[in-house]
Amino acid sequence: MDAIFLQILNGLDKGGAYALIALGLTLVFGTLGVVNFAHGALFMLGAFCAVSLNLLLNLEKVVVDPSQTTPWGTPLEIRTPYLQEWFGDFGTWMIDYSVPLSLLLVIPFMLMVGVAMERGLIKHFYKRTHADQILVTFGLAIVVQEIIKANFGANPIPQAAPDIVAGSMDIGAALGMDPNTIVYPYWRMVYLFFAAVVIGGVFAFLHMTTFGMVVRAGMHDRETVGLMGIDIDRRFTIVFGLAAVVAGMAGAMYTPTLPPDYHMGMDFLVLSFVVVVVGGMGSLGGAVAAGFLLGILQSFASMTEIKSFLPGIDQIIIYLVAVVILLVRPRGLLGQKGVMED
Repeated sequence: MDAIFLQILNGLDKGGAYALIALGLTLVFGTLGVVNFAHGALFMLGAFCAVSLNLLLNLEKVVVDPSQTTPWGTPLEIRTPYLQEWFGDFGTWMIDYSVPLSLLLVIPFMLMVGVAMERGLIKHFYKRTHADQILVTFGLAIVVQEIIKANFGANPIPQAAPDIVAGSMDIGAALGMDPNTIVYPYWRMVYLFFAAVVIGGVFAFLHMTTFGMVVRAGMHDRETVGLMGIDIDRRFTIVFGLAAVVAGMAGAMYTPTLPPDYHMGMDFLVLSFVVVVVGGMGSLGGAVAAGFLLGILQSFASMTEIKSFLPGIDQIIIYLVAVVILLVRPRGLLGQKGVMED
């Protein structure tokens, strides 16, 4: 039972990332009818926003102290981050909390990227085939990937979680079980809570605000909403920006769990499209449900006992489940009739 509980937690953590990316993908497809293969690149851009802020906050002042020498006999260099020198303990706090603070950069930056991407490129492909949309957005993703590689290198760049959540929690002891039976990293629980808040916020925005209700109406009948004098195109542009923000925040907060590199966007993109298809094209609830479901299944498949019996099953379990679900329910778990069936 301890192992099962731990794998469920691992699956929910991983599923949270899948669900956030798939939510943005589905949001864009449901409103604009665009299959956006550059969405994984937006996840990666959010991660490298966190990296960039961390590098900026850690800029150091270097002072050479000739009275002290290194083991090699050279004068000792004393490095002090400018923030610590200027702001003292507050500067140290900012450096420690660079990952969550990066959201203050990610939100406006990703909103601008999303709006510019939709206005500058995507709008020209609304009436083109899905194959054209996939080709142009996939090409854009490769361009962004190479830009990141050229500026940050090819190696992963580790990011540290704040010290207060850097360790692990003894969940077993907290639940009255034997100590050290279920130990889980604090940051992964923080990420799971963060994913739940963002998902809840998106659904609340779409169902409890006038703006969101107009967007949902436009998803079902864009022409009628336009005839009512509502600028639905402008609202859809904002929705595209919102989807970019969700992907960017998901990427930034995931950096302490998975050190970002230039191809992480592609890695998550393929899995997230499987999640979208399994959940049902255009179904927001289906995307979230499928994200957590497939995350949990992948977590169980990665157990040593399972892999010793079925080697490599953790690499293909998501695709096997997708095949089975689509054979039984061709439209996915919560897919609707008529979506991408023309």
